[in-house]
Amino acid sequence: ETLQSPRHGGESVADVLRAHGVKFVFTLVGGHISPILVACEKLGIRIVDTRHEATAVFAADAVARLSGTVGVAAVTAGPGLTNTVTAVKNAQMAESPLLLIGGAAATLLQGRGALQDIDQMSLFKPLCKFCASVRTVREIVPTVRRALAIAQSGTPGPVFIEFPIDTLYPYHVVEKEFAPKNTPKGLMGKIIAWYLQNHLSNLFAGAWETCDLSPLPVHIPHATEDEVQRCVELVSRAKKPVILLGSQATLPPTPADDALESLGIPCFLGGMSRGMLGKNSPLHIRQNRRDALKEADLVLLAGTVCDFRLSYGRVLNRQSKIIAVNRDRSQLLKNSDMFWKPTVAIQGDAGSFLLRLSKALKGHRCPEEWPRSLKEGDAIKEKANRAKADEKTERHLNPLSVLHRVDELLAEDSIIVADGGDFVGSAAYIMRPRGPIRWLDPGAFGTLGVGGGFALGAKLCRPESEVWIVYGDGSLGYSVAEFDTFTRHKTPVIALVGNDACWSQISREQVPMLGSNVACGLAFTDYHIVADGYGGKGYLIGREDESQLDDIIKKAQKECREGKAILLNALIGKTSFREGSISV
Repeated sequence: ETLQSPRHGGESVADVLRAHGVKFVFTLVGGHISPILVACEKLGIRIVDTRHEATAVFAADAVARLSGTVGVAAVTAGPGLTNTVTAVKNAQMAESPLLLIGGAAATLLQGRGALQDIDQMSLFKPLCKFCASVRTVREIVPTVRRALAIAQSGTPGPVFIEFPIDTLYPYHVVEKEFAPKNTPKGLMGKIIAWYLQNHLSNLFAGAWETCDLSPLPVHIPHATEDEVQRCVELVSRAKKPVILLGSQATLPPTPADDALESLGIPCFLGGMSRGMLGKNSPLHIRQNRRDALKEADLVLLAGTVCDFRLSYGRVLNRQSKIIAVNRDRSQLLKNSDMFWKPTVAIQGDAGSFLLRLSKALKGHRCPEEWPRSLKEGDAIKEKANRAKADEKTERHLNPLSVLHRVDELLAEDSIIVADGGDFVGSAAYIMRPRGPIRWLDPGAFGTLGVGGGFALGAKLCRPESEVWIVYGDGSLGYSVAEFDTFTRHKTPVIALVGNDACWSQISREQVPMLGSNVACGLAFTDYHIVADGYGGKGYLIGREDESQLDDIIKKAQKECREGKAILLNALIGKTSFREGSISV
C-alpha cells in the first residue's frame, strides 16, 4: 500500500511540527520544499513568507526567544540556504533554538550537477548543533524529533535538516521521475532498471508506519547542591554585591525575574535580559558599570560572558569574589586564563540557579545603601543625558530628544527591536524596555538587518503588543522590503528611522583617524515614500515638526492599531553623545 498511497514526506514533517506546538513556519518559497509548506498549512500551522531568506530565519529566531519553543524556517536548496548563513550564525551566537529546514537535490542526483546542488552539510556543520540529511521517508519523523530536542537542550542553538526532493513528494510522482527515459538494451539496461527500482523501494520502505510524534526530553544542565551552597555563603557575606545578567537568564523553563526582587542585589542587564526588572526598578542600574565593578566585593555573572562586552574580563576587580554561571562551558570560562578568575564556575542554567539561591537566602537582603548609592549615580548621568537631548543640533532634530519622546509614549506592552549602529547605541541608553524579552537585539554577533524579521516574529507572537523597530538609516536598507510582508500578513509595526545620511558609527572614527568619509555617506533618502509603496504609511519628520512630534507619534500608534505598518523617517543631526565609543 506504500506504493499506492498519495501521502508524502512533507506531511510527516508537518505532523511532527504540530505535535511540538509549532505555530509558524517562515519561508521563502521554492519547489524543493513546497510539500512541507502545503502540508503545514493544511494542519493549521501558519506559513509566513518573507522577501529574503535571512528575514525568515531572523523571524524564527524572534519566535524562539518570545515563545520559549523552537522557531522554524524552511528555505529552498542552494542559494536559498546560502542566503541564511548570516542569520543562522547570529542565532548560534545569540543561543536561540531554531530549526532550519532546507531543500536538496534528489538522493540519486547529489554531486552530479543537479540544479542548486551544493554540499550544504559542510556549510552548516560549523553553524549548527546538529545537521542531518534525510535519506529515506521513514527517517523523517525521528530526525525532526531529535533535531527539535537538541535545539533546546544544553545551550540552545540552531539545527539543520536537509530534505532531498525525492523524500518529500508522493511515490507515484517520484517513480515517474526515476523511470529511465531510454534505457540501454540488454543486461546493462536490466541492471539500471533493477538499481533504480531497488533505490525507490528503499526510499519509501516503511514510510507510513505509525510512529511516536511527541517531543523527546530536553536536557538542561543545573548547578549542584554544593555549588548553590558555596554561593549562598559568598553572597551572605558580601557588602557590595552586583549581578550582571545576560540573555541566558531569560531562557525557559525558569526566567530569573522573581528571584532578583527578593535578593535585593543591584543588577546590570544586558542582551535579552534588558527589561527584566521593568521600567523603573530601584535594583536596575543602567549607568557607570565600570565604576560599580571596581567597588563590588562580589560579582555574579548570570549568563554574562567575558568577551568584548566586558573588555574580556578586564573590567572585573581582582579582589572581587566572582561567581560565573553559564550553560556553555567555553562561554563560562572565556578569557579566565588571561584576565580574570572565577571563584566559583558553574556550568548550569542561570535562571533556576538564581531562584535556588534566593530561596536559600530567604530573609537575607543586600545592604540597602549600596543599590541606593548606585541609583544616585544613575540619576546624575541621566540628568546629563537629558541636558544633551535639549541641545540644538546644527541641523535637523536632536536624535536623543526624538528617542526620549518615543520612550515616554511607548505602550506598556511594547516590544523594541534594535537594528542599527549609532542611533541604536543611543537608544540602548535612553529607551526603557517595560518587561523581560521586550528588547530584541542581534546579540554578540552585532548583525545588521535583523529588524524586519525580528519585528515580524515578535508581532506574530504578541499580536496585541506595540512592536517598534529602531533602525539606523544604514541598517534599514537590509529589510525595508519587509514592509511588503507586514502589509500582506497583517502584522503592523512601527519603524523609527534615525536618518543622518551616514553610517555614523563607522564615520565617527574613520574620519578623525584616517581623514576620509569614503563609503560612509548616505543621502537623506525619502524612506517614508518607500513604506507607502509597500502598502504601509510613512511620515517625514524634520526640525519644523519638532513641536508636533508627540502628536505624530500618537497618530502613528493609532494607525498601527488600525492595521497599518508605519515608518517614521526622522531626519537627525549629530551630537557628542557616546563620543569615543568604538565600532570594532
